[in-house]
Amino acid sequence: MKAGSGDQGSPPCFLRFPRPVRVVSGAEAELKCVVLGEPPPIVVWEKGGQQLAASERLSFPVDGAEHGLLLSGALPTDAGVYVCRARNAAGEAYAAAAVTVLEPLAPEPEPQPAERPLPPPGAGEGAPVFLAGPRSQWVLRGEQVVLTCQVGGLPAPALYWEKDGMALDEVWDSGHFVLEPGSAEGGPGVSLALRILAARLPDSGVYVCHARNAHGHAQAGALLQVHQPPESPPEDPDEAPKPVVEPLKCAPKTFWVNEGKHAKFRCYVMGKPEPEIEWHWEGRPLLSDRRRLMYRDRDGGFVLKVLYCQAKDRGLYVCAARNSAGQTLSAVQLHVKEPRLRFTRPLQDVEGREHGIAVLECKVPNSRIPTAWFREDQRLLPCRKYEQIEEGAVRRLIIHRLKADDDGVYLCEMRGRVRTVANVTVKGPILKRLPRKLDVLEGENAVLLVETQEAGVQGRWSRDGEDLPTICQSSSGHMHALVLPGVTREDAGEVTFSLGNSRTTTLLRVKCVKHSPPGPPVLAEMFKGHKNTVLLTWKPPEPAPETPFIYRLERQEVGSEDWIQCFSIEKAGAVEVPGDCVPSEGDYRFRVCTVSEHGRSPHVVFHGSAHLVPTARLVAGLEDVQVYDGEDAVFSLDLSTIIQGTWFLNGEELESNEPEGQVEPGALRYRIEQKGPQHRLLLQAVRHQHSGALVGFSCPGVQDSAALTIQESPVHILSPQDKESLTFTTSERVVLTCELSRVDFPARWYKDGQEVEEGESLVVKIDGRKHRLILPAAEVRDSGEFECRTEGVSAFFSVTVRDPPVHILDPQEHVFVHAITSECVMLACEVDREDAPVRWYKDGQEVEESDFVVLEKEGPHHRLVLPAAQPPDGGEFQCVAGDERAYFTVTITDVSSWIVYPSGKVYVAAVRLERVVLTCELCRPWAEVRWTKDGEEVVESPALLLQKEDTVRRLVLPAVQLEDSGEYLCEIDDESASFTVTVTEPPVRIIYPRDEVTLIAVSLECVVLMCELSREDAPVRWYKDGLEVEESEALVLESDGPRRRLVLPAAQPEQGGEFVCDAGDDSAFFTVTITAPPERIVHPAARSLDLQFRAPGRVELRCEVAPAGSQVRWYKDGLEVEASDTLQLGAEGPARTLTLPHAQPEDAGEYVCETRDEAVTFNVSLAEPPVQFLAPEAAPAPLCVAPGEPVMLSCELSRASALVFWTHNGRPVQEGEGLELHAEGPRRILCIRAADLAHAGLYTCQSGTAPGAPSLSFTVQVAEPPLAKLVSELTPLTVHEGDDATFRCEVSPPDADVTWLRNGAVVTPGPQLEMAQNGSSRTLTVRRCQLEDAGTVTARAGGTATSARLHVRETELLFLRRLQDVRAEEGQDVCLEVETGRVGAAGAVRWVRGGEPLPHDSRVSTAQDGHIYRLFIHGVVLADQGTYGCESHHDRTLARLSVRPRQLRVLRPLEDVTVTEGGSATFQLELSQEGVTGEWARGGVRLHPGPKCHMHAESHSHRLVLSGLGLADSGCITFTADSLRCAARLTVREAPVTIVRGPQDLEVTEGDTATLECELSQALADVTWEKDGRPLTPSPRLRLQALGTRRLLQLRRCGPLDAGTYSCAVGTARAGPVRLAVRERTVSVLSELRAVRAREGDGATFECTVSEVETTGSWELGGRPLRPGGRVRIRQEGRKHVLVLSELRPEDAGEVRFQAGPAQSVAQLEVEALPLQMCRRPPREKTVLVGRRAVLEVTVSRSGGQVCWLREGVELCPGDKYELRSHGPTHSLVIHDVRPEDQGTYCCQAGQDSAHTRLLVEARRTEPGQAGALGQLGRRVPVPWAGVGRQGNHRCWGQ
Repeated sequence: MKAGSGDQGSPPCFLRFPRPVRVVSGAEAELKCVVLGEPPPIVVWEKGGQQLAASERLSFPVDGAEHGLLLSGALPTDAGVYVCRARNAAGEAYAAAAVTVLEPLAPEPEPQPAERPLPPPGAGEGAPVFLAGPRSQWVLRGEQVVLTCQVGGLPAPALYWEKDGMALDEVWDSGHFVLEPGSAEGGPGVSLALRILAARLPDSGVYVCHARNAHGHAQAGALLQVHQPPESPPEDPDEAPKPVVEPLKCAPKTFWVNEGKHAKFRCYVMGKPEPEIEWHWEGRPLLSDRRRLMYRDRDGGFVLKVLYCQAKDRGLYVCAARNSAGQTLSAVQLHVKEPRLRFTRPLQDVEGREHGIAVLECKVPNSRIPTAWFREDQRLLPCRKYEQIEEGAVRRLIIHRLKADDDGVYLCEMRGRVRTVANVTVKGPILKRLPRKLDVLEGENAVLLVETQEAGVQGRWSRDGEDLPTICQSSSGHMHALVLPGVTREDAGEVTFSLGNSRTTTLLRVKCVKHSPPGPPVLAEMFKGHKNTVLLTWKPPEPAPETPFIYRLERQEVGSEDWIQCFSIEKAGAVEVPGDCVPSEGDYRFRVCTVSEHGRSPHVVFHGSAHLVPTARLVAGLEDVQVYDGEDAVFSLDLSTIIQGTWFLNGEELESNEPEGQVEPGALRYRIEQKGPQHRLLLQAVRHQHSGALVGFSCPGVQDSAALTIQESPVHILSPQDKESLTFTTSERVVLTCELSRVDFPARWYKDGQEVEEGESLVVKIDGRKHRLILPAAEVRDSGEFECRTEGVSAFFSVTVRDPPVHILDPQEHVFVHAITSECVMLACEVDREDAPVRWYKDGQEVEESDFVVLEKEGPHHRLVLPAAQPPDGGEFQCVAGDERAYFTVTITDVSSWIVYPSGKVYVAAVRLERVVLTCELCRPWAEVRWTKDGEEVVESPALLLQKEDTVRRLVLPAVQLEDSGEYLCEIDDESASFTVTVTEPPVRIIYPRDEVTLIAVSLECVVLMCELSREDAPVRWYKDGLEVEESEALVLESDGPRRRLVLPAAQPEQGGEFVCDAGDDSAFFTVTITAPPERIVHPAARSLDLQFRAPGRVELRCEVAPAGSQVRWYKDGLEVEASDTLQLGAEGPARTLTLPHAQPEDAGEYVCETRDEAVTFNVSLAEPPVQFLAPEAAPAPLCVAPGEPVMLSCELSRASALVFWTHNGRPVQEGEGLELHAEGPRRILCIRAADLAHAGLYTCQSGTAPGAPSLSFTVQVAEPPLAKLVSELTPLTVHEGDDATFRCEVSPPDADVTWLRNGAVVTPGPQLEMAQNGSSRTLTVRRCQLEDAGTVTARAGGTATSARLHVRETELLFLRRLQDVRAEEGQDVCLEVETGRVGAAGAVRWVRGGEPLPHDSRVSTAQDGHIYRLFIHGVVLADQGTYGCESHHDRTLARLSVRPRQLRVLRPLEDVTVTEGGSATFQLELSQEGVTGEWARGGVRLHPGPKCHMHAESHSHRLVLSGLGLADSGCITFTADSLRCAARLTVREAPVTIVRGPQDLEVTEGDTATLECELSQALADVTWEKDGRPLTPSPRLRLQALGTRRLLQLRRCGPLDAGTYSCAVGTARAGPVRLAVRERTVSVLSELRAVRAREGDGATFECTVSEVETTGSWELGGRPLRPGGRVRIRQEGRKHVLVLSELRPEDAGEVRFQAGPAQSVAQLEVEALPLQMCRRPPREKTVLVGRRAVLEVTVSRSGGQVCWLREGVELCPGDKYELRSHGPTHSLVIHDVRPEDQGTYCCQAGQDSAHTRLLVEARRTEPGQAGALGQLGRRVPVPWAGVGRQGNHRCWGQ
């Protein structure tokens, strides 16, 4: 029987919406959403308005609140929009998502891709797929280019082209290209061809064809390279001129770069059409190679980069740009700064065949200079491939197994980054390899080019080992291209081109474009509601992100650190969070952030928190329960969340403030439990009269009930259910309980199968259902298996009784025992129980009692005694009692003397102030020693300390002095230990220098050797080369504190050597080298001179030396010369001369002037000088004369007397025939009066007739005068308006006439036209050129002519301020504005849109204001969106106009409304537009007009009126229209809470529980309890509970401090105060203590019974408080308090007192002492040497017993002679300094017992002859003692 749910509920709400899905055909598609509602909604899926049904391919999985749609084997027909609709009695909600099914990618088409068919119509839709992509092309300038692509896809995709990422209309004029759309020939799909009519150089680039439809986007690219055609003369004079490097009008810029660094030149050129660029170096065009890179950067600039600049790279670099409108230049002068340190031999370029080797070699200035090898920027390390060799100064790199990627630039670098560079060319199938790496921004195009040796070969492109699609590969002749348009991160990797065994590789790196994450939402606010909801509102971020974004809402429970995502939404505005969104009841905080593909914004936290309670749903309901009479009945149910609920029994609410309760006194008892979402009600021991009872459960949203049925049952055992295993200790009380299902039902007890018999040691009791077996004092024999047996069932108990664990009381730590041979050693161990078994172990083996080992036990005391210990008896002993152990380490020393250490004389050497410790170890710790120094006893002082520690004696000298040296003795009796102490000064140490010092000085310099010592007064000795030095003027020794110096004031070379500073214990070494100053020859600077002198004559050879006193030697032909009359040697200051006064030819030879360090050579020649031609200095140019002209040939000789011979064409010249020969001093002249043709030829003038004699030739040409002609062409010129233009040509002969013509008319000189002549050069200059001066200029000379064009360029009209992108809203006015560099004429600029002139439109107007040009668009519409440009003849600027639709805005928003229950609410808002249709919703559920809901819309205003409101109507009211959403809060208030019944006065007894209760008018309200005006908070003793409308305050274990006044408050209502009184609990003694009389060693038990159970008592014995432990045990059994004393001693007798509060009881304890007895006696006879000590020991039966010592019947008293000792039960008599008169009988009396010992005294014998007797005495004297133990310095060792 179950009760139905209430009428209240909540409409469906989507916590997670389904997401759109894109899958490939044949794959699996799944949509998921999470929807909640009360009652749980029914969810259906729809497509196309039709409800879907489950099938083989379609299923609808459900997991709790998660609903899904699973589509297997998706087909293109399955694509579409799927709707999830959730419906219940409270409302309806829906969500939609699209499923896109893509066609699978087909394999690469073979070999005709165009034949691949498209899916037939209606078969499905798909994203674009390229059937044929564009192919890369290499063309010449002026050729036509066609790029074609063919694309398939449904619907038909839209195609468009881009160049280098820009639209074509933004790059070119519309007349430069044509787009030809169409269908693929003979196949499906669409195509779009790009036709470039006449390719220009700037047209080179990457062309990408884009295809886009509703299902996706695809792209394919190709490379176009346009090359300059071979040079040819222009056919049309109007054709654009070829690019030439004009003379620069101004000095170029200068750029310096260090050798080995890179130089980068960049020029930015604008023009329309786009200009062509050429780079020139020193007037020669540049081509791209390994070290010269030419490219265009991302900003449109043209870049030339020269890598690893060398000296040969310096020069003038020019960037020349031209288009059809003209040309321009930009130049820079590059200077390369060379380093000071250079390679002696730089690297040279090398070539090598693939798979061969290449060797690079260079030479460094010094063989010790390190070098490093690089391939471009990559450091090369030695390996098998790169072999690096160093041979002296030569550095060699050998590259093995050459491959294409080894082609490149190699560098050798030495310190200072000085480099030498060379190119390595690898010959093979691949001529141009890939770059090492290529960096591309994400979204850009990547192009890779390879050139091969053979044309038409097929290579293989791959990335990371996988082949790349053929759609992006192209080949043409020798060139192979790979084009990757719009690269992504997935395209990055190692790209390889393979051709046979040859391959080249590059690393393609894709750099991500950094985007900024979106901004956070703004104006975040929280509004709390009363109906378990919270309203969160916010505004979009400012500025709005450019990419799509969503809002992510997260929650955090107060007190927790974790944030959990609630859900994500796409629109800002307001969202209502119901209690169903949280897992459990609590206070929650919220935050929101913006998320886009570029990241997440910072979180914005809503201020405050909200208390939310999840709405419960019934997961597992109550079920009827049937139990037997007397059993417990359990009802349980599971909810969907954690929430409090109320149980009912027969309609009566059960109180849940206590874990247990009962319906009414004496009636059914119950227990209520809750674990998370599970609730349980336990009805205990139900009876027949309870049969048919109805149990109900109620909580918000859930009500359920079930029935209870009782039936009679046979008896069964309630507890224990299983066999119990119990362990007890002896004397402990054992209670075994068996509980049956029926009261007073008989049962029997059995032990080990035998029925038990009751007695004093075993009691059986029955108490209702419970049967008990009691063992008052368990014993070990009580262990066994007990059985409680009734009708057919039994309960089993396994009982184990053990003795209590044994604990060792003493010792608690490891004990170390030292003894000497024959001494008695006793080890004692005390345990906490007398009957505890104890075992002794030695070195891991158990000890057995024998004559040598005695084991004793006395109560809890256990002893191990070695009566006469020997060295082998030593070791590690253990006393084991139970699980505990006591450890003893026994060391037995064979003592022949008192002193154990040292055994011999000790010598101690120490330095002054050092700490000296002299240690002497004895065999016994109590022995006293005497220290002496040099025979006198020492006296302790701060400078001499005497220490004593156990057996060790020390003499300590903290800071020893020299006078402390001597012999120290440690004496005891007649033994001594000797220490000889020798104290010396501390050794001298050399602090500085620590290492050997090397000094190099020049002669006459001052050399100082310095040494620093550790002591100032320490003497040192100086040695040179092993001999001690002596002080003199040339060697000075100095001392300054701890420093010692040796000074050489003016060092001489012979004073160099090894110097040693010896300080006795330490030495410092110095190596001194004195060098003489270098003797240099300062003049002449050259080291070899060739000198010629005439013979005879004076010869003087001269040198200058430094220093001036340097000695020189002269040598001739290798032999030293000596001064004589014919050879004089001179020296004057620094000059040295060798003079030959009368030199003869035989004096010629090689003369050398040599100093110690340098030499100069004079090669002296002595001979008559040969005849030389002095003029002309060079061979004269050919002489051309006309017939009849005179000719004169002249030359000058070095000697006037020299003879010459003239020849003409090899024949001697004869005077006459028109020829004359003259001689004028050294001049020789040949004159031809009138030249004719016969005189033409070669004339030679020779001095002398010897072969090889000097000669001079003249060439004479006789010819007719030549005709005038032009020898150079005019050059076309292009100048700017207002500049000068100069045309230049060369004529022959130089005096020829030149005629200038302009446009066919002869030029007349004037102010604007200037003609000039300079030799053969003729110039025409046009001053201040105007546009009308343009034309053709012609120069004529004789019958030749040359022409050139003059172009006059108008001054450029450039844009200084360019267009900026504009964003506007529909209907706004827009102004686009530019500023030019000069004021242009009307029509100088043109406005365009999309490359086309602006159409005529009344909304569009233009205006000019000086330099400013403006374009106005009034009231923009969406169609105005596009790219706008402003163009002049020389410049162009573009900007984008973006028009967004007119935004719908709220002029007057909704306002929150608060009404009382049953009232009405009106919501009104005003929008910016009229006629807007919107929807009203409450809590996310759309509202419809009805009796209680009225909607009105008028003009801009919208109004909603809700009437008859209840508490459930509170929530969020929203108005939605298009993208606009406005929200407000509707709050319906209820009546305030009041207190129906307040608490009452209460009086309780101390220790009881006090409960105060009040009742409220509503169940959901918070109550505050106060005591004496202060608020109360829950604690373990104080509990606050809420049961429906009842509120309880419980105080447990009340004490006097809890008394006071209490009150409760809810809101503004209060109840109280009421008074709580706590009366004191009285305690009295029911049974008094009884006196106990016991014997020593027995135990005593005292019992006292009091009136209260929970009472704490205290025990005292003789006025001393007792604590449990050891011999005292205290326990409490209900009201009974028990004290147990064990092992009583006589001193325990006294008064025993028990006190509990004011009550107390007293009794007497009497202990009867046992008589004192001797347990161990001294030996009957003991022999002692004279002067030693005698010790007699006895052990009595107990500690504290008194003994008496007597000698010959006379009692002994303690004094210097006799010492009486006592430790526990052991007593000792010590007789000091035994003398013969001490011999006699000694007696020890203990009580009635006594023991006698005969003491014998023997004289000490020291004669060597009596050693044998002494040895016998030594064997006879030791007698085992009967003594045990020791205390203090006793000589019997043990515990």
